[in-house]
Formats: sequence, C-alpha cells, structure tokens
Amino acid sequence: MKYYRYLKTDPVKDYIPMPKQITRLGLNSGEIAVYTCLMDFENRKTFQCYPSYKTIGKVLGMSVNTVRKYVDSLVEKKLITVEPTKVRLKNGKTRNGNLLYTIRPIGEASKYYHEQQLVELDKNYKIQKALKKQSKYAV
Repeated sequence: MKYYRYLKTDPVKDYIPMPKQITRLGLNSGEIAVYTCLMDFENRKTFQCYPSYKTIGKVLGMSVNTVRKYVDSLVEKKLITVEPTKVRLKNGKTRNGNLLYTIRPIGEASKYYHEQQLVELDKNYKIQKALKKQSKYAV
C-alpha cells in the first residue's frame, strides 16, 4: 500500500462548483455563505435541495432568523426559488415539510442585478437633473 502525505480529493465530489459571477452580484458575506451551503446540499442533476433553516444555521453557525433573512434576500435577487413541501404521516395527517430550494441559473440573476443597477442609475440621474434645475431657479 502506498502512503500519501495528503488526502487525495475528487474534484467532482469534494468541491462545490461556484459560478464566477457570484462575486459580482453585490452579495454580502452572509448571502454568499447561505448560497454556498445550498450549493453544497443540492442535487447536481435537479439543482434542488431541501435542508431546513436549522440545518443551514448549524452548518454556518447562524441563527434560524438570520438564515431566513439571507434566504429571502437570495430569493429577491433571483438566485434561488423556494417552495413549501408537504409530508404525509403514517396516520394519514399532512404536515408542512422542509422548503424545497431550487438553484436558478446564474445568468438570470446577473441580468436582474444589472437591470436593477440601471434603474438605480436612472433614478439618481433624474434626481441630479431635478436638483440642478431647482438650484438654477433658486439664484
């Protein structure tokens, strides 16, 4: 048996594939951490996973409310979609299950981010234009 000083890792199984654009979408560190955690849990064929807020919080060292805040932010930024699930118990009763997360294509989120940037830029331009017009008449 050959001795290896370092553990051999499989690039497909042991690493999380993160898109490069994720760093260019204005996300804060908590949002990136939750997104990375969801990418770790996801099924690579269906792009879906269903960890609970509690599970994500344990992995990242965050409270449930903090995880919920970051998940809501990722949904708003179109990086993920969230759907409720139902669980049928043995006695026939139906209960709420964990949320089903779907990782969306990064291109859609990038396009949405850039559209929002243009809207913000246009709004700032209109404000500056109004301020110049107002200062012109104030003299």
